[in-house]
Amino acid sequence: MAKETGQKLIAQNKKARHEYTILDTYECGLVLTGTEVKSLREGRANLVDGYAYVQGHEAWIDNVFIPEYTQGTWTNHAARRKRKLLLHKLEIRKIESKVKETGHTLVPLSLYFKDGRVKLELALAVGKKLYDKRQTLREKQDTRETARAVAAARRRQR
Repeated sequence: MAKETGQKLIAQNKKARHEYTILDTYECGLVLTGTEVKSLREGRANLVDGYAYVQGHEAWIDNVFIPEYTQGTWTNHAARRKRKLLLHKLEIRKIESKVKETGHTLVPLSLYFKDGRVKLELALAVGKKLYDKRQTLREKQDTRETARAVAAARRRQR
């Protein structure tokens, strides 16, 4: 069997980019069981309620939903269990010091396969206020309208 290359997206947390201001992102591996990987290969996972934390100089992620593997037997995994994140020691120390500051949190952004291995994009983030969310939506709408106007002007010139 040929080795997998490239990236294949499994799940994405679109709500996180709306709810938080992303300060920094990290790519990390996960410690998973066999049935979890098989379930992820079917493309089923949910990151919306997930959160990460540092405990005892180790990074953990909790409340990420990976459904049970359908062909699994008594060896199946629990759907919402805490899983260890694989990060370098210096990255964990850096994250730990930032999370201790008020208002900073760790949020999972996406879960994907990279060269056959499951990876998680983790973000160091600060929660947005309601007016920040409105401002972001307004900016998106403005850029969309200007792009439409430019495209319409180009069409008229032809």
